[in-house]
Amino acid sequence: MPDPDLSLPLITSDQPEVFISIDDDGEESVLDNQDQHPPRGFEFDHLNNPVNPFGFLSDAEPPVQNPTTVDPFRNDTPGVCGLYEAVKIVICLPIALVRLVLFGVSLAVGYLATKVALAGWRDRHNPMPRWRCRIMWVTRFCTRCILFSFGYQWIRRKGKPARREIAPIVVSNHVSYIEPIFYFYELSPTIVASESHDSLPVVGTIIRAMQVIYVNRLSQASRKDAVREIKRKASCDRFPRLLLFPEGTTTNGKAIISFQLGAFIPGYPIQPVVVRYPHVHFDQSWGNISLLMLMFRMVTQFHNFMEVEYLPVIYPNDNQRRNAVRLSQKTSHAIAASLNVVPTSHSYGDLLLLHKASELKLENPSNYMVEMAKVESLFHLSNSEAVRYLETFSSMNPDSSGRVTLHDFLRVLRLKPCTLSKEIFGFIDLEKTGSITFRQFLFASGHVSTQPLFQQTCELSFSRCDADRDGYISIQELGDALKPTIPNFNKDEIQEMYILLDDDKDQRINKNDFLSCLRRNPLLIAIFAILAPTQHTEKRL
Repeated sequence: MPDPDLSLPLITSDQPEVFISIDDDGEESVLDNQDQHPPRGFEFDHLNNPVNPFGFLSDAEPPVQNPTTVDPFRNDTPGVCGLYEAVKIVICLPIALVRLVLFGVSLAVGYLATKVALAGWRDRHNPMPRWRCRIMWVTRFCTRCILFSFGYQWIRRKGKPARREIAPIVVSNHVSYIEPIFYFYELSPTIVASESHDSLPVVGTIIRAMQVIYVNRLSQASRKDAVREIKRKASCDRFPRLLLFPEGTTTNGKAIISFQLGAFIPGYPIQPVVVRYPHVHFDQSWGNISLLMLMFRMVTQFHNFMEVEYLPVIYPNDNQRRNAVRLSQKTSHAIAASLNVVPTSHSYGDLLLLHKASELKLENPSNYMVEMAKVESLFHLSNSEAVRYLETFSSMNPDSSGRVTLHDFLRVLRLKPCTLSKEIFGFIDLEKTGSITFRQFLFASGHVSTQPLFQQTCELSFSRCDADRDGYISIQELGDALKPTIPNFNKDEIQEMYILLDDDKDQRINKNDFLSCLRRNPLLIAIFAILAPTQHTEKRL
């Protein structure tokens, strides 16, 4: 006789059938076929249709971006770990002293040779004369001695550099301060460097002899001038080939971060070069480790391994010549494939956030990287604006995982628990976990502040608050304006909000104060927005 449990149907006729329907926007809903409600025992937050408190600007929610677990800046061995490393350092200390003497002598001789090569040379706009370039060979030899003093007795090479007339631009990944020294010895290129490097003792003089192109990365005009210089020098075979590190900063070599476009805008053939530092006990990357410690660890190693691979030249097609982004992506993928790593959307801005998080004594600073290249493309936020948002977020007392609760969120924005303030928090907390990350906070703030109607709404909100039209908002006017959106605001709470809006702290709020505060805290626009009577406002009232 068959087992009755096996012969019974999986769904009997007296049981409610459950269907999963997928809407056009990809949302799933579970419905009972009898009453068209979610079956008992299941609750779905997204079926409650939470109110968008910024619906007056746009019905869209902030874009959802899954955070990456890659930290492209962390040095794996910032300190001395293990008995082997400690014993090795002790054994290598006498060797380190000899290496430091060699380093000092090489640097001094190279500096003097460079001073001779630069003496009397005023025409920096044109290529350096050949006889001066020949003197620079002394400096190039000295740089090889410097590499030797840092433990790079031999360097493995794969492939060959293309001739200058074939590939006038060379791009490379950037892991340590060693690569510029190596490339100066190997290629003697023209480089693009920060303006601050010119004032460095000794090094600044050598950089000038490389016919450097200076750039201020915080100035758009300076970046445009640098691109023009790159194009001018790349088009003239009398100049040395150009070397650029398009990542714009050093990484740990475990990922390729987003490329700056300066090397790709001219549209010339490019030779990518890959640098690797194979290691077991000592990570040579210049990440979360001081320069002096990194140099000390280098000179107390028996040998430091370095590999340089010259990849095939990338010849841009017509589309890539017109679109620098496509050419940069092709080059980035070529380098990432050779390194067997992933390209990410991190940028120099993430390094600034990392340093700021460390400065603010936040736990696990890597939690506050947001892939700034993606943020810039989505919301056009600058690095300085992202750092300012991090300062605001840090005052919300994030926990060790970098998350902030509703209570601390409301405390910093001078809000109190109510329907609207919870809707604002829910707008950020897309995962509905009851806490938010800096990434979610930044994306929500950027999303709101970049809406086309944001500026106009801010100005109209000021006009609404300034009831007597004297150009200032009084405490009484602020309290009256907030009554419809946040009920039961007491005098002390209104006073705290008034202080927050008083941007220049002169004890009165003019239009500039009001707009400046909302630009720094765009989520607050929801409590000032002028809405027509709708279902949303009726719910709040």
